[in-house]
Amino acid sequence: MPEYIPEERSIEELVAAAQEGDHTVQDYLLNSYKPFIAKSVSEVCKRYIDPMHDDEFSIGLTAFHDAIMSYAPDRGSSFLSFAKLVIKRKVIDYIRYVQKTPVAASLNDNDGDDQLENPAEVVAVKEIYREKQKAWYLREEILDFKEQLDAYKLSLDQLTKVSPKHKDARQSAIAAAKILYQDQILRDYVRRKKKLPIKDLTQKVNVSKKTLERNRKFILAIFIILLGDYTYLKEYLKGVHS
Repeated sequence: MPEYIPEERSIEELVAAAQEGDHTVQDYLLNSYKPFIAKSVSEVCKRYIDPMHDDEFSIGLTAFHDAIMSYAPDRGSSFLSFAKLVIKRKVIDYIRYVQKTPVAASLNDNDGDDQLENPAEVVAVKEIYREKQKAWYLREEILDFKEQLDAYKLSLDQLTKVSPKHKDARQSAIAAAKILYQDQILRDYVRRKKKLPIKDLTQKVNVSKKTLERNRKFILAIFIILLGDYTYLKEYLKGVHS
């Protein structure tokens, strides 16, 4: 009998044990969360996923294992939110690979009538596909971001209203968020309390307490993005900062 009782430990605690080399916990997680994996894969494929026969499920299972081994709680996301994002990205990459192969072959094979596909058209199709994939990734990141905002009692609608209108104000708020993220003590405080340490932050930035309080929600939102596994939202952030 194992020394632990999985049901009495949070999934984050179990993941930490698996990362430390507890293979019993690792097997428990992989087996217990197969329905979660299948559902996550199904959301990408838009159809029922049979764990026994669909290759996509195997990709999802491998991705779930990767998520277990790479999860970092200090990023702010719950493990299951992080795992779902990893699974969906891996499955999408697999689908891209499968769909790309016939296109590549069509550029090299002559079917006998001397009519090859127009390379320019192929490039255009691939570009459209890449844009669709980027849009899908961004949509998934936004859904996860909304969940994280909710934990801080924030919403996208609120951010639309409170985001600084002037460039200098945006840059100052983003700089404050980066200081929060880079300072472990402040970072842990925000993650634990779900609010800004206004007094401590005032001593580390070149803006007034009043300005920090006015931009509090925006600073927290940027902090959440920095904390999370958000490839495209962070790219967007670079544009906002410029």
